[in-house]
Amino acid sequence: MHENEISYKIRGLVFKIHKKLGPGLMESVYEEVLFVELLKTGLEVKRQVPVPVIWDGVKLDHGFRADLVVENKVIIELKSVENIAKVHHKILATYVKLSGLKLGMLINFFEDDITAGITRYINGTL
Repeated sequence: MHENEISYKIRGLVFKIHKKLGPGLMESVYEEVLFVELLKTGLEVKRQVPVPVIWDGVKLDHGFRADLVVENKVIIELKSVENIAKVHHKILATYVKLSGLKLGMLINFFEDDITAGITRYINGTL
């Protein structure tokens, strides 16, 4: 399945979850619910996936954890914050780059209009 098809399914589930739960819950709740909903679709999904940082051929102990990785193609960073800051965008762009995946999605469930809370990154750019 292509990244665009996966992201389309993710968006649909995000709309469903946001409509039912609304904004204002903790990020961990949205992560758990989205994880369950993605599994129901039959997609392969992993939570809190460790992604190492490789420096000069050496795998460092300090990497990062991706909130969700879908089909080993799309990395999802979830937020539930009043305002998405520049740092959130930069973090996801770096995650996409370091993971070697093509597509990343930054999803802020705190938005009243969830459409405004979804940002896609292809190879680390908008």
